Amino acid sequence: MAHKFLVHAPDDSVGVAIREIEAGEAVEGVVLSDNSVVTVKATQKIPLGHKIALQSIAAGATVIKYSIPIGVATSAIKPGEHVHVQNVKSGRW
Repeated sequence: MAHKFLVHAPDDSVGVAIREIEAGEAVEGVVLSDNSVVTVKATQKIPLGHKIALQSIAAGATVIKYSIPIGVATSAIKPGEHVHVQNVKSGRW
């Protein structure tokens, strides 16, 4: 199975799609810092360049990418869900 998303750091809670991911598809991603492999089943379609949840993220919890907070979950997010403006807001404002 060729990887379909990238993870920037091992502690990231999301990966970034480098190909479109279909709902129901089991996909692999590569962690860039150590070349380890992460597998998750997509529960929603993930467009190219968008984020996929790698773990459960509680409402109000911080979303991590590049090992840094990039936003706050506005609702609970399950592994494999599309992570975007519908369920994350900027941590800055």
